[in-house]
Amino acid sequence: MQRLFAPGGPWPTPWMPRVLPVVAALAERFAARTIFTRFMPPERPEDLGGSWRRYYERWREVTRERIAPAMLELMPELAAVQGKAEVIDKETYSAFEAPALVNSLRKQGVDTVIVTGAETDVCVAATVLGAVDRGYRVVVVADAICSSTDEGHDALLGLYRNRFSQQIETVESAEILDSWRP
Repeated sequence: MQRLFAPGGPWPTPWMPRVLPVVAALAERFAARTIFTRFMPPERPEDLGGSWRRYYERWREVTRERIAPAMLELMPELAAVQGKAEVIDKETYSAFEAPALVNSLRKQGVDTVIVTGAETDVCVAATVLGAVDRGYRVVVVADAICSSTDEGHDALLGLYRNRFSQQIETVESAEILDSWRP
């Protein structure tokens, strides 16, 4: 839930204004156990190889040499929780490629991850599958994820519910807010 993906950002997700209050409510309720991950682009495309270099040659305006640093920050609506939650930067789509996340979850003895955020069919998808690969119980909060396209969002929710139903649970935020304990 970074400014990068907010309306007016370079990669806007139109539903972010709708899901942000849900994400904020979940984060506030479970602040001490919340981990925010931020997608951090490279300084320059030349800092990376392979398809990532081509990707950032296309999206050079979001490299750290060009983008306003504020665009990489979490949305202001999450500021109240930020001081209580952990913030981990990641350089790829999957949060599980960030060693700091894996170490933090291991240190805390976590066996279940609840996933919210943007984009359903990019970072959320990669993170969810990374969690499945590591054997976590994975809970995707359907009304707390968003994408830049409805088609991508709906396709991934369908995939989670149908193809991965044994490994990925999809719930609405009310179920967590009403029955889960911090």
